[in-house]
Amino acid sequence: MKLELTPQQKSYQAEIRALVNEEIFPEAGEWDRKEFTPPELIKKIAQRGFLGAVLPQEYGGEGMDMISYGILNEEIGRGCSSIRSLLTVHNMVSQALCKWGSKSQKDYWLPKLALGEIIGAFALSEPNVGSDAKSVETTATFTGNAYILNGRKKWITYGQIADVFLVFAKCDGKPTAFLVKKNNPGLLIKPMSGILGTRASMLAELQLNNCEVAAENLVGKLGFGFAYIAASALDYGRYSVACGCVGIAQACLEACIQYTSDRKQFDVYLKEHQLIRQKITQMIANIKAARLLCYQAGYLKDINHPNSIIETSIAKYFASTAATKIANDAVQIHGGNGCSSEYPVERYLRDAKVMEIIEGSTQIQEITIAESGYQDYFISSVSSDWEGKLIRRV
Repeated sequence: MKLELTPQQKSYQAEIRALVNEEIFPEAGEWDRKEFTPPELIKKIAQRGFLGAVLPQEYGGEGMDMISYGILNEEIGRGCSSIRSLLTVHNMVSQALCKWGSKSQKDYWLPKLALGEIIGAFALSEPNVGSDAKSVETTATFTGNAYILNGRKKWITYGQIADVFLVFAKCDGKPTAFLVKKNNPGLLIKPMSGILGTRASMLAELQLNNCEVAAENLVGKLGFGFAYIAASALDYGRYSVACGCVGIAQACLEACIQYTSDRKQFDVYLKEHQLIRQKITQMIANIKAARLLCYQAGYLKDINHPNSIIETSIAKYFASTAATKIANDAVQIHGGNGCSSEYPVERYLRDAKVMEIIEGSTQIQEITIAESGYQDYFISSVSSDWEGKLIRRV
Protein backbone atom coordinates (compact mmCIF):
# COMPACT_ATOMS: atom_id res chain seq x y z
CA MET A 1 0.00 0.00 0.00
CA LYS A 2 1.42 3.37 -1.06
CA LEU A 3 0.73 6.25 1.26
CA GLU A 4 1.11 9.44 -0.74
CA LEU A 5 -0.85 12.65 -1.17
CA THR A 6 -2.46 13.26 -4.54
CA PRO A 7 -1.12 16.12 -6.71
CA GLN A 8 -4.22 18.12 -5.79
CA GLN A 9 -3.65 17.56 -2.07
CA LYS A 10 0.03 18.54 -2.38
CA SER A 11 -0.95 21.71 -4.23
CA TYR A 12 -3.55 22.53 -1.59
CA GLN A 13 -1.00 21.94 1.17
CA ALA A 14 1.45 24.36 -0.45
CA GLU A 15 -1.31 26.95 -0.88
CA ILE A 16 -2.41 26.76 2.76
CA ARG A 17 1.18 26.80 4.03
CA ALA A 18 1.90 29.98 2.07
CA LEU A 19 -1.25 31.59 3.45
CA VAL A 20 -0.35 30.64 7.04
CA ASN A 21 3.21 31.93 6.64
CA GLU A 22 1.94 35.25 5.37
CA GLU A 23 -1.29 35.89 7.29
CA ILE A 24 -1.15 33.90 10.53
CA PHE A 25 2.32 32.89 11.68
CA PRO A 26 3.76 36.43 12.04
CA GLU A 27 0.88 37.64 14.24
CA ALA A 28 0.00 34.54 16.26
CA GLY A 29 2.12 35.51 19.25
CA GLU A 30 0.49 38.93 19.47
CA TRP A 31 -3.00 37.43 19.27
CA ASP A 32 -2.02 35.03 22.05
CA ARG A 33 -0.87 37.90 24.27
CA LYS A 34 -4.00 39.95 23.58
CA GLU A 35 -6.27 36.85 23.85
CA PHE A 36 -8.05 38.01 20.74
CA THR A 37 -8.75 36.94 17.15
CA PRO A 38 -9.13 39.80 14.65
CA PRO A 39 -12.53 39.84 12.90
CA GLU A 40 -10.83 40.57 9.58
CA LEU A 41 -8.87 37.34 9.84
CA ILE A 42 -12.04 35.33 10.44
CA LYS A 43 -13.53 37.03 7.40
CA LYS A 44 -10.53 36.00 5.29
CA ILE A 45 -10.78 32.43 6.55
CA ALA A 46 -14.47 32.36 5.68
CA GLN A 47 -13.83 33.76 2.20
CA ARG A 48 -11.31 30.98 1.56
CA GLY A 49 -14.01 28.40 2.34
CA PHE A 50 -12.32 27.05 5.46
CA LEU A 51 -15.44 27.36 7.62
CA GLY A 52 -17.43 25.21 5.18
CA ALA A 53 -14.58 22.89 4.32
CA VAL A 54 -16.32 19.57 4.86
CA LEU A 55 -19.92 20.62 4.23
CA PRO A 56 -21.55 19.37 1.01
CA GLN A 57 -21.50 21.75 -1.93
CA GLU A 58 -25.29 21.80 -2.00
CA TYR A 59 -25.13 23.87 1.19
CA GLY A 60 -22.37 26.14 -0.06
CA GLY A 61 -19.54 24.07 1.41
CA GLU A 62 -16.33 22.85 -0.21
CA GLY A 63 -17.16 19.15 -0.01
CA MET A 64 -13.54 18.54 0.95
CA ASP A 65 -12.16 15.02 1.45
CA MET A 66 -11.03 14.31 5.00
CA ILE A 67 -7.32 14.04 4.25
CA SER A 68 -7.41 17.52 2.69
CA TYR A 69 -9.32 18.71 5.74
CA GLY A 70 -6.58 17.19 7.89
CA ILE A 71 -3.96 19.06 5.89
CA LEU A 72 -5.89 22.28 6.45
CA ASN A 73 -5.95 21.70 10.21
CA GLU A 74 -2.27 20.76 10.33
CA GLU A 75 -1.14 23.85 8.47
CA ILE A 76 -3.42 26.24 10.37
CA GLY A 77 -2.36 24.54 13.61
CA ARG A 78 1.28 25.06 12.67
CA GLY A 79 0.61 28.78 12.56
CA CYS A 80 -1.85 29.24 15.42
CA SER A 81 -3.72 26.63 17.48
CA SER A 82 -6.38 29.16 18.43
CA ILE A 83 -7.36 29.78 14.81
CA ARG A 84 -7.36 26.04 14.22
CA SER A 85 -9.73 25.72 17.17
CA LEU A 86 -12.20 27.93 15.32
CA LEU A 87 -12.21 25.42 12.45
CA THR A 88 -12.78 22.63 14.97
CA VAL A 89 -15.77 23.95 16.88
CA HIS A 90 -17.43 25.64 13.92
CA ASN A 91 -17.24 22.48 11.83
CA MET A 92 -18.40 20.34 14.77
CA VAL A 93 -21.63 22.34 14.83
CA SER A 94 -21.93 22.16 11.04
CA GLN A 95 -21.36 18.42 10.94
CA ALA A 96 -23.82 17.78 13.76
CA LEU A 97 -26.52 19.68 11.87
CA CYS A 98 -25.59 18.07 8.56
CA LYS A 99 -26.04 14.60 10.07
CA TRP A 100 -28.83 15.09 12.61
CA GLY A 101 -30.58 18.34 11.76
CA SER A 102 -34.05 18.56 10.23
CA LYS A 103 -34.43 19.65 6.62
CA SER A 104 -35.50 23.14 7.67
CA GLN A 105 -32.53 23.42 10.06
CA LYS A 106 -30.13 22.34 7.33
CA ASP A 107 -31.62 24.68 4.74
CA TYR A 108 -31.50 27.66 7.10
CA TRP A 109 -28.29 27.19 9.08
CA LEU A 110 -25.83 25.27 6.89
CA PRO A 111 -25.44 27.83 4.06
CA LYS A 112 -24.79 30.55 6.64
CA LEU A 113 -22.30 28.38 8.52
CA ALA A 114 -20.58 27.34 5.29
CA LEU A 115 -20.01 30.94 4.22
CA GLY A 116 -19.03 32.12 7.69
CA GLU A 117 -21.96 34.52 7.82
CA ILE A 118 -22.50 33.13 11.31
CA ILE A 119 -20.07 31.45 13.69
CA GLY A 120 -21.04 28.27 15.50
CA ALA A 121 -19.79 27.11 18.90
CA PHE A 122 -20.08 23.75 20.66
CA ALA A 123 -21.46 24.00 24.21
CA LEU A 124 -21.08 20.68 26.02
CA SER A 125 -18.61 21.15 28.93
CA GLU A 126 -19.80 22.50 32.27
CA PRO A 127 -18.16 23.63 35.52
CA ASN A 128 -18.82 20.20 37.10
CA VAL A 129 -18.91 18.06 33.96
CA GLY A 130 -16.04 17.37 31.57
CA SER A 131 -15.17 13.85 30.46
CA ASP A 132 -18.44 12.43 31.81
CA ALA A 133 -20.32 14.47 29.23
CA LYS A 134 -23.51 12.40 29.32
CA SER A 135 -24.04 13.65 32.89
CA VAL A 136 -24.61 17.29 31.96
CA GLU A 137 -26.42 19.26 34.65
CA THR A 138 -28.06 21.82 32.35
CA THR A 139 -31.79 21.11 32.14
CA ALA A 140 -34.45 21.65 29.50
CA THR A 141 -38.17 21.72 30.28
CA PHE A 142 -40.78 21.53 27.53
CA THR A 143 -43.64 24.01 27.94
CA GLY A 144 -45.78 22.99 24.97
CA ASN A 145 -44.23 25.14 22.25
CA ALA A 146 -40.75 25.88 23.58
CA TYR A 147 -37.99 24.54 25.81
CA ILE A 148 -36.75 26.41 28.89
CA LEU A 149 -33.03 25.88 29.50
CA ASN A 150 -31.26 26.42 32.82
CA GLY A 151 -27.62 25.76 33.60
CA ARG A 152 -24.03 26.78 32.87
CA LYS A 153 -21.54 25.91 30.16
CA LYS A 154 -17.81 26.51 30.48
CA TRP A 155 -14.68 26.54 28.30
CA ILE A 156 -16.74 27.32 25.19
CA THR A 157 -14.27 27.99 22.39
CA TYR A 158 -15.02 31.22 20.52
CA GLY A 159 -18.06 31.61 22.75
CA GLN A 160 -17.38 35.35 22.95
CA ILE A 161 -18.16 35.87 19.26
CA ALA A 162 -20.34 32.90 18.28
CA ASP A 163 -23.72 33.61 16.74
CA VAL A 164 -25.26 30.23 17.56
CA PHE A 165 -24.46 27.54 20.10
CA LEU A 166 -25.12 23.82 19.97
CA VAL A 167 -26.12 23.39 23.62
CA PHE A 168 -26.54 20.04 25.37
CA ALA A 169 -29.02 19.66 28.21
CA LYS A 170 -31.08 16.98 29.91
CA CYS A 171 -34.78 16.95 29.09
CA ASP A 172 -36.73 14.46 31.21
CA GLY A 173 -33.37 12.96 32.12
CA LYS A 174 -32.39 12.44 28.47
CA PRO A 175 -29.31 14.20 27.01
CA THR A 176 -30.62 16.40 24.20
CA ALA A 177 -29.18 19.02 21.84
CA PHE A 178 -30.55 22.48 21.06
CA LEU A 179 -29.59 25.42 18.88
CA VAL A 180 -29.41 28.59 20.96
CA LYS A 181 -28.87 31.99 19.36
CA LYS A 182 -26.53 34.46 21.05
CA ASN A 183 -29.35 36.98 21.46
CA ASN A 184 -31.75 34.51 23.06
CA PRO A 185 -33.31 36.10 26.17
CA GLY A 186 -31.95 34.37 29.25
CA LEU A 187 -28.51 33.65 27.73
CA LEU A 188 -25.61 35.48 29.37
CA ILE A 189 -22.14 35.21 27.79
CA LYS A 190 -19.17 35.86 30.10
CA PRO A 191 -15.67 36.10 28.54
CA MET A 192 -12.94 33.92 30.07
CA SER A 193 -9.28 34.92 30.21
CA GLY A 194 -5.98 33.72 31.63
CA ILE A 195 -6.23 30.27 30.00
CA LEU A 196 -3.06 28.16 29.80
CA GLY A 197 -3.08 27.79 26.02
CA THR A 198 -5.02 28.66 22.85
CA ARG A 199 -5.47 32.05 24.48
CA ALA A 200 -6.70 33.74 21.31
CA SER A 201 -9.66 31.36 21.03
CA MET A 202 -11.88 33.76 22.99
CA LEU A 203 -13.38 31.28 25.45
CA ALA A 204 -16.59 32.05 27.28
CA GLU A 205 -18.87 30.77 30.00
CA LEU A 206 -22.56 30.58 29.17
CA GLN A 207 -25.25 31.10 31.78
CA LEU A 208 -28.73 29.95 30.82
CA ASN A 209 -31.38 31.43 33.08
CA ASN A 210 -34.87 30.41 31.96
CA CYS A 211 -33.58 30.67 28.40
CA GLU A 212 -36.50 30.02 26.06
CA VAL A 213 -35.65 28.05 22.93
CA ALA A 214 -38.18 27.42 20.17
CA ALA A 215 -39.23 23.79 19.73
CA GLU A 216 -37.98 23.92 16.15
CA ASN A 217 -34.44 24.36 17.50
CA LEU A 218 -34.37 20.87 18.99
CA VAL A 219 -31.68 18.96 17.08
CA GLY A 220 -32.46 15.30 16.46
CA LYS A 221 -34.70 13.67 19.05
CA LEU A 222 -34.92 13.64 22.82
CA GLY A 223 -32.12 11.47 24.17
CA PHE A 224 -29.99 11.78 21.01
CA GLY A 225 -27.79 14.44 22.56
CA PHE A 226 -24.77 12.45 23.69
CA ALA A 227 -24.73 9.00 22.09
CA TYR A 228 -25.47 10.33 18.62
CA ILE A 229 -25.08 14.09 18.15
CA ALA A 230 -22.23 14.88 20.56
CA ALA A 231 -20.40 11.63 19.81
CA SER A 232 -20.37 12.19 16.04
CA ALA A 233 -19.37 15.85 16.44
CA LEU A 234 -16.59 14.98 18.89
CA ASP A 235 -15.24 12.43 16.43
CA TYR A 236 -14.76 15.23 13.89
CA GLY A 237 -13.32 17.41 16.63
CA ARG A 238 -10.78 14.75 17.62
CA TYR A 239 -9.65 14.43 14.02
CA SER A 240 -9.21 18.20 13.72
CA VAL A 241 -7.28 18.35 16.99
CA ALA A 242 -5.08 15.38 16.04
CA CYS A 243 -4.08 17.03 12.78
CA GLY A 244 -3.59 20.35 14.57
CA CYS A 245 -1.21 18.61 16.97
CA VAL A 246 0.90 17.50 14.03
CA GLY A 247 1.01 21.17 13.07
CA ILE A 248 2.21 22.19 16.54
CA ALA A 249 4.90 19.51 16.46
CA GLN A 250 6.00 20.56 12.97
CA ALA A 251 6.25 24.19 14.11
CA CYS A 252 8.42 23.09 17.04
CA LEU A 253 10.71 21.13 14.73
CA GLU A 254 11.11 24.06 12.34
CA ALA A 255 11.79 26.46 15.22
CA CYS A 256 14.43 24.12 16.66
CA ILE A 257 16.18 23.55 13.35
CA GLN A 258 16.45 27.30 12.83
CA TYR A 259 17.53 28.02 16.41
CA THR A 260 20.17 25.28 16.57
CA SER A 261 21.56 26.37 13.21
CA ASP A 262 21.98 29.97 14.40
CA ARG A 263 23.09 29.63 18.03
CA LYS A 264 26.50 28.53 19.28
CA GLN A 265 27.53 26.98 22.59
CA PHE A 266 31.09 25.88 23.42
CA ASP A 267 32.23 27.41 20.11
CA VAL A 268 30.06 25.13 17.95
CA TYR A 269 26.53 25.43 16.63
CA LEU A 270 23.95 23.67 18.77
CA LYS A 271 23.02 21.44 15.85
CA GLU A 272 26.45 19.79 16.08
CA HIS A 273 25.83 18.45 19.58
CA GLN A 274 24.82 14.80 19.63
CA LEU A 275 22.09 15.23 22.24
CA ILE A 276 20.50 17.96 20.12
CA ARG A 277 20.58 15.67 17.08
CA GLN A 278 18.97 12.93 19.15
CA LYS A 279 16.07 15.21 20.07
CA ILE A 280 15.67 16.39 16.47
CA THR A 281 15.63 12.76 15.31
CA GLN A 282 12.92 11.87 17.82
CA MET A 283 10.88 14.87 16.72
CA ILE A 284 11.07 13.91 13.05
CA ALA A 285 10.13 10.28 13.69
CA ASN A 286 7.19 11.11 15.95
CA ILE A 287 5.86 13.79 13.61
CA LYS A 288 5.92 11.39 10.66
CA ALA A 289 4.20 8.69 12.71
CA ALA A 290 1.51 11.08 13.95
CA ARG A 291 0.90 12.44 10.46
CA LEU A 292 0.47 8.94 9.01
CA LEU A 293 -1.99 8.04 11.77
CA CYS A 294 -4.00 11.14 10.88
CA TYR A 295 -3.95 10.31 7.17
CA GLN A 296 -5.10 6.79 7.97
CA ALA A 297 -7.98 8.09 10.10
CA GLY A 298 -8.94 10.55 7.38
CA TYR A 299 -8.90 7.88 4.69
CA LEU A 300 -11.11 5.61 6.78
CA LYS A 301 -13.57 8.48 7.27
CA ASP A 302 -13.69 9.08 3.53
CA ILE A 303 -14.67 5.45 2.86
CA ASN A 304 -17.03 5.29 5.90
CA HIS A 305 -15.05 2.45 7.43
CA PRO A 306 -16.37 1.26 10.82
CA ASN A 307 -12.86 1.50 12.32
CA SER A 308 -12.58 5.22 11.55
CA ILE A 309 -13.73 6.29 15.03
CA ILE A 310 -11.21 4.21 16.98
CA GLU A 311 -8.43 5.08 14.53
CA THR A 312 -9.24 8.75 15.08
CA SER A 313 -8.92 8.23 18.84
CA ILE A 314 -5.54 6.55 18.30
CA ALA A 315 -4.40 9.41 16.09
CA LYS A 316 -5.55 12.01 18.61
CA TYR A 317 -3.90 10.16 21.50
CA PHE A 318 -0.56 9.71 19.77
CA ALA A 319 -0.43 13.14 18.12
CA SER A 320 -1.37 15.09 21.26
CA THR A 321 1.06 13.28 23.56
CA ALA A 322 3.79 13.50 20.92
CA ALA A 323 3.15 17.23 20.45
CA THR A 324 3.51 17.84 24.19
CA LYS A 325 6.77 15.86 24.33
CA ILE A 326 8.14 17.62 21.25
CA ALA A 327 7.12 21.06 22.53
CA ASN A 328 8.72 20.34 25.89
CA ASP A 329 11.97 19.35 24.16
CA ALA A 330 11.74 22.46 21.97
CA VAL A 331 11.61 24.68 25.05
CA GLN A 332 14.55 22.77 26.55
CA ILE A 333 16.60 23.23 23.38
CA HIS A 334 15.91 26.96 23.46
CA GLY A 335 16.99 27.14 27.10
CA GLY A 336 16.12 30.42 28.81
CA ASN A 337 14.89 31.80 25.50
CA GLY A 338 12.34 28.99 25.40
CA CYS A 339 10.68 30.50 28.47
CA SER A 340 10.28 33.89 26.81
CA SER A 341 7.34 35.04 24.72
CA GLU A 342 9.91 36.42 22.25
CA TYR A 343 10.19 32.84 20.98
CA PRO A 344 7.11 30.85 19.92
CA VAL A 345 8.05 27.53 21.52
CA GLU A 346 6.67 28.51 24.93
CA ARG A 347 3.29 29.09 23.24
CA TYR A 348 3.57 25.77 21.44
CA LEU A 349 4.08 23.99 24.77
CA ARG A 350 1.07 25.68 26.35
CA ASP A 351 -1.10 24.95 23.33
CA ALA A 352 0.07 21.33 23.11
CA LYS A 353 -0.90 20.67 26.72
CA VAL A 354 -4.41 21.94 26.02
CA MET A 355 -4.65 19.46 23.12
CA GLU A 356 -4.22 16.59 25.60
CA ILE A 357 -7.38 17.71 27.38
CA ILE A 358 -9.88 18.89 24.76
CA GLU A 359 -12.14 16.62 22.65
CA GLY A 360 -11.45 13.69 24.97
CA SER A 361 -8.50 13.76 27.37
CA THR A 362 -5.44 11.54 27.04
CA GLN A 363 -6.79 9.30 29.81
CA ILE A 364 -10.20 8.94 28.15
CA GLN A 365 -8.47 7.96 24.89
CA GLU A 366 -6.43 5.37 26.78
CA ILE A 367 -9.60 3.83 28.19
CA THR A 368 -11.29 3.83 24.78
CA ILE A 369 -8.32 2.42 22.89
CA ALA A 370 -7.67 -0.30 25.48
CA GLU A 371 -11.33 -1.39 25.43
CA SER A 372 -11.18 -1.63 21.65
CA GLY A 373 -8.01 -3.72 21.89
CA TYR A 374 -9.64 -6.20 24.27
CA GLN A 375 -12.72 -6.45 22.06
CA ASP A 376 -10.60 -7.09 18.98
CA TYR A 377 -8.62 -9.72 20.85
CA PHE A 378 -11.64 -11.69 22.01
CA ILE A 379 -13.38 -11.43 18.64
CA SER A 380 -10.21 -12.64 16.95
CA SER A 381 -9.83 -15.48 19.48
CA VAL A 382 -13.42 -16.64 18.95
CA SER A 383 -12.99 -16.51 15.17
CA SER A 384 -9.74 -18.49 15.34
CA ASP A 385 -11.32 -21.06 17.64
CA TRP A 386 -14.23 -21.62 15.26
CA GLU A 387 -11.85 -21.88 12.30
CA GLY A 388 -9.84 -24.51 14.16
CA LYS A 389 -12.97 -26.55 14.95
CA LEU A 390 -14.07 -26.40 11.32
CA ILE A 391 -10.64 -27.54 10.11
CA ARG A 392 -10.64 -30.45 12.57
CA ARG A 393 -14.15 -31.48 11.47
CA VAL A 394 -13.11 -31.47 7.81
